[in-house]
Amino acid sequence: MSLKKDNYKSLDKKIMNFAINLAENNKYLTGTNPSVGCVIVKKKKILSFATTYNGGRPHAESIALSKNKYNNGSTLYSTLEPCSHHGKTPPCTNAIIKNKIKKVYYSIEDKDFRSFNKTKKILKTKNIQAESGLQKNKVYNLYKEYNYIRSNKSPYIIGKIASSSNLNILRNNSPITNEHSRNVSHLLRFQNHAILTSYKTINTDNPKLNCRLNGLEKFSPVVIVIDKYLKIKANSFVIKNSKKNKLIIFHCSKNISKIKFLKKRGVKLIFQKCENNSYLDLKKISKKIYKLGLHRLLVETGRDLMINFLKENLLNEFYFFKSDKIILNKHKINISSLVKMINKYYKNKNKINTYLGDDKLTHYY
Repeated sequence: MSLKKDNYKSLDKKIMNFAINLAENNKYLTGTNPSVGCVIVKKKKILSFATTYNGGRPHAESIALSKNKYNNGSTLYSTLEPCSHHGKTPPCTNAIIKNKIKKVYYSIEDKDFRSFNKTKKILKTKNIQAESGLQKNKVYNLYKEYNYIRSNKSPYIIGKIASSSNLNILRNNSPITNEHSRNVSHLLRFQNHAILTSYKTINTDNPKLNCRLNGLEKFSPVVIVIDKYLKIKANSFVIKNSKKNKLIIFHCSKNISKIKFLKKRGVKLIFQKCENNSYLDLKKISKKIYKLGLHRLLVETGRDLMINFLKENLLNEFYFFKSDKIILNKHKINISSLVKMINKYYKNKNKINTYLGDDKLTHYY
């Protein structure tokens, strides 16, 4: 694959843009590792390119370097600082040195403390030039979540709720939004490692909480339920399918028989101390979820728990779906107070109406 002649800086930008596109196309498929795009060039000709492998390993740089035997004197472009630490795989800097790469460009530093700002120093000792910052503004959104997770050692949390046009939600399992909006909801589930809700939502709606988009079913998120006294119904879908789709429940119950039943069903129970009339500590739950290796979390729950997440300053983004339906029955729950909080909480919002029919979607961030 040859590249058109251009001045050097322009050519570097074009190559890095290609690497960025590669990484964006593979986002959400690399587990807890970031999606990285890598391109190797020699004499203005692309020798190889790669993205981080599905699941997070091998890394993009290692894959790209292994595709060609003639990397000597080449320039390597990576969207993220190549790793320099021994983890489950050897450092990418080792592979760069072994392949006698002449120069390395990367967009931004890796927030992982094991590699942060170390690559340049390591490569310099081997007379390999390394420069950072190329197209760094273009990778901001690509690594926004990853940088937050690494910096805060907490999951990146997205809230999502759907209501009628008169801002009511139902206390049963009737869908509020149309098929197009529900497909977007399933896409959000695919993009997150886990989905969190309350036992009230489970007992009222009996949701499946999985991804049902064709081809993406295997990427259904781990289900997390906050259930202080283990009141979740034994015949709920998530309990019946807990051996197939992983289910975690945070609680402070001493109900021995319910605990034994849930454990037999393969449910992971996490006990958290709490006072009689207090809520479970959402910040502690968030930290525990991160330690479990679940770094992107979608919160799909009712009004009260969602308000508590906002009060605790835990929601990085929010998706509010609003249908054209009107709900007037006696079981309705009005979420006007929640919507007011959302509008005050976020600085930015983007209204999305494309391909949603008569539904409306507002993305807050």
